[in-house]
Amino acid sequence: MPTAERVTVTLRADLLAEIDRVERNRSRFIAEAVEHELQRRRRAALFESVVNPHPETTELAGVGLGDWVKDLPEESDLVDVSTGTSVRWIEGRGWVKESA
Repeated sequence: MPTAERVTVTLRADLLAEIDRVERNRSRFIAEAVEHELQRRRRAALFESVVNPHPETTELAGVGLGDWVKDLPEESDLVDVSTGTSVRWIEGRGWVKESA
């Protein structure tokens, strides 16, 4: 478990009273709220990077998977495709197992 550090945070009195109404442990409540906000911001940043990708990423995506695979070394033992499960993408359903 990571070590904890003590910090001083200034909150409005009405906000503190509201926290006290729903939670006995203020520190735990505030820590959870901070974790949730950090997760929300990470998701927002990821979404933003998908909507507005870095120019180099867009350039790389334009090359295409086929061209990228051509540049890979010929090491056939990296992946054993016989052990995988064949799947295909169906719009609205996602990845589904291929029927034999």
